[in-house]
Amino acid sequence: FPANFSEVSEFRLLGFSEVSHLHPLLFVVLFSLYILTLMANIMIAVIINSDNTLHIPMYFFLTQLSCLDICYLSVIVPKVLENLMGGTIGISKTGCAMQMFFFLFFGVAECFLLAVMSCDRYVAVCYPLHYTIIMNTRVCKSLVAGTYICGTAVGLVHTIITFSLPFCGLVINHFFCEIQPLLELLCGNTSPSETQVIAVAVFAIVSPFLMIIYSYIRIISTILKMSSVESQQKAFSTCSSHLLVVTLFYGTASSMYLRPKSSYSASVDKLLSLSYTVVTPLLNPIIYSLRNEEVKGALRKRWRKINFMWK
Repeated sequence: FPANFSEVSEFRLLGFSEVSHLHPLLFVVLFSLYILTLMANIMIAVIINSDNTLHIPMYFFLTQLSCLDICYLSVIVPKVLENLMGGTIGISKTGCAMQMFFFLFFGVAECFLLAVMSCDRYVAVCYPLHYTIIMNTRVCKSLVAGTYICGTAVGLVHTIITFSLPFCGLVINHFFCEIQPLLELLCGNTSPSETQVIAVAVFAIVSPFLMIIYSYIRIISTILKMSSVESQQKAFSTCSSHLLVVTLFYGTASSMYLRPKSSYSASVDKLLSLSYTVVTPLLNPIIYSLRNEEVKGALRKRWRKINFMWK
C-alpha cells in the first residue's frame, strides 16, 4: 500500500463483507427503510408547512429536524446500497473527505437542534405568556442558523485535521467513511487524533446534552408546581415526543463515540452506525406523529382532503 495519504487516490470500503451471503436481503431491507424514512420525513415537513395551525416555533424546528434527517440519511445510505450490490467498493479520497464532512455537519447540527428544541419547550412551559415574544421568527431562524454554523465548524475542523495526517492503509472496515475506522488507518501514534475525536464528541454531544438536561430540570420543576393534574399532563405531553427523540439519538450517539477504545469492535460499530443513520431518522417522524395530537389532527385533515379528491 502507499505509505501515506498524499499518494492515495481512493480508499476501499469493506461494508458488510463478513455476511456477503446476506447482501440481497440487507439491500431489500435497507432500501425499503430508506424509502420509508424519506417519505415519513417529507410527509411531516409538507403537513407542517401546509397547515397554518402548525406554524409555531415547535413545528418550525420539527421541520428542520426532518430536513436534517433526510440529508443525514442520504449522505450514507446510497453508498451502502452500492456496497451491498457490488461488494467491496472504492471511494475517492475527496469523496471520503466530503462524506465525513457532511456526516459530521448534519449529525452535529442535529445535536444542537435537539438542544434548541428543548430550549423552546422550556420557554413554552416556564414562560407561556411570553412564548411568542421570546421565540419570535428572528430568534428561531437565528437559532437554526447557529446549529448549522456549529455543524460546519466541527465538520471542517475534524475533516481537515484527519485528512492532513498520513495513512498506512487503504481498506476501511466499515460501510462509509466513519471516524473510528479511519483513525485505525493512521500511521504511528494515533493518540492526538483520538483526543481530538473525544474533544469533538464532548463539544458536539455532551454540551448540547447538558443544555437539554438543564432545560428539562427547569421544565419538570415548573410542571410539579402546577396546581392541577390536567395542567401537568398537558404540559408534559408537549415535551414527551422530544424526550423520546433525544433519548434515541443521544443513546446511540454516546454509545458510539463516548465508549473506551478497548471496547471497540468493527461489527458493533457497524450495528450502532446503522441504528443512528437509518433507524433513528425513521423513528423521529413516527414518534412525533403518534404522540402529538396536533400533528395527528393535521394528518387526519390531509387524509380527508385526499379522500375527498379521489371520490
